[in-house]
Amino acid sequence: MVFVVYFTVLLLGLQGMRIVECKVANELDSLEYPAISCRKHTAFLTDFGGVGDGETSNTKAFQYAISNLSHYASDGGALLVVPPGTWLTGSFNLTSHFTLFLLSEATILASQDESEWPTLAVLPSYGRGRDAPDGRFSSLIFGTNLTDVVITGYNGTIDGQGCFWWDKFHKGELKLTRPYTIEIMFSNHIQISNLTLINSPSWFVHPIYSSDIIIQGLTILAPIDSPNTDGINPDSCTNTRIEDCYIVSGDDCIAIKSGWDEYGIKFGMPSQHIIIRRLECVSPDSAMIALGSEMSGGIQDVRAEDLTAINTESAVRIKTAVGRGGYVKDIFVKGMNLKTMKYVFWMTGSYGSHPDPHFDPKALPNITGINYRDVFADNVTYSARLDGIANDPFTGICISNVTIHSGDKKLQWNCTDIEGVTSNVYPRPCELLPEKKEKIECPYPDDKVPIESVQLKTCSFKSVSFF
Repeated sequence: MVFVVYFTVLLLGLQGMRIVECKVANELDSLEYPAISCRKHTAFLTDFGGVGDGETSNTKAFQYAISNLSHYASDGGALLVVPPGTWLTGSFNLTSHFTLFLLSEATILASQDESEWPTLAVLPSYGRGRDAPDGRFSSLIFGTNLTDVVITGYNGTIDGQGCFWWDKFHKGELKLTRPYTIEIMFSNHIQISNLTLINSPSWFVHPIYSSDIIIQGLTILAPIDSPNTDGINPDSCTNTRIEDCYIVSGDDCIAIKSGWDEYGIKFGMPSQHIIIRRLECVSPDSAMIALGSEMSGGIQDVRAEDLTAINTESAVRIKTAVGRGGYVKDIFVKGMNLKTMKYVFWMTGSYGSHPDPHFDPKALPNITGINYRDVFADNVTYSARLDGIANDPFTGICISNVTIHSGDKKLQWNCTDIEGVTSNVYPRPCELLPEKKEKIECPYPDDKVPIESVQLKTCSFKSVSFF
């Protein structure tokens, strides 16, 4: 056991000059954690005036801490530890070469005071807010134009206190779009891992216009009737790895997006090279994984494997519409274990929602190269509903090695405006998906998405308790 003396120092930050008093600390064990980057410097939120009583606002403490620690970006980076306690806060911004670490029994609690949520412009690939035409509230944890950012912990909790916002949504009182829990924009080398996220005001995790992203070991929980509480939504992102997550949601557990109608077409940034594996999902009114419906910048090379859904509306769903443009292609899914589903396979060409009336009706989406294999489903209402677009069929669909135990609905496969093949599928598919005479296996790539080769380092910091 080591005793460390902290001497009085002067810190200059957002609150002006501040005296940090001399404290004697008991330095405890070194704590290890996996991360894309380790940090040379460590500080605790309490060093910057944080109070974890669940009532005192810590917005300024988070802002002050991150502002001070940003100075270490060029000197090995910094780690900010959130100790056990309940830390009430409004929105705050992250910095580069930085780790936010929540210890076990630490909870970041989102403020319900709207004055602690700055406003932002609408996203350029969307053209308007999701809840209202104008701007949007900043996310609880936000960052833009960053590199090398880690949000992790020992399964600490981030509580968005979404009821406050859900009530406003249902009453039509929102003049701006609800905040997300975590949003990282125009950034690269991002890790979000080993946390419990609950009750987001809207989407939980939203990386957008970003690349080289690892999301792993998240438990995400929201009431199944909560509005738009998508779990993880990579949006116009490249080289993304999502693994070992458990999600209970009022909307899609994961939704891959890339912009909305004419705004997404103009912005032109696809989501691509994405791997999803070992996902567990519960979402009675939505999908385990959705592709779209905002997919106007394109979605390509998505791989998903070892997936489990229970009491969920559909498995891997494609959502699009006339006016979206863009494409969804080269999609590979294998190893789905499904129980109590409305649909196993669902594709929708008439999703219909638009940001405004100015979308181009000639902008038709290209949906092709969609591959599913190795699927077992029990207690299913309908095997498939596959609806393409007239004069714009969904093509290159391949489904193999599928067993579905369905209910008493006579029409198990409902198909329009699609083209493809099947092999070893029960119950028998629709005529637009004929059975191959020779048994085939739908393709799944042998190569790796580049982010799969990234190995996390073993990092450590000293746990300190003051007395």
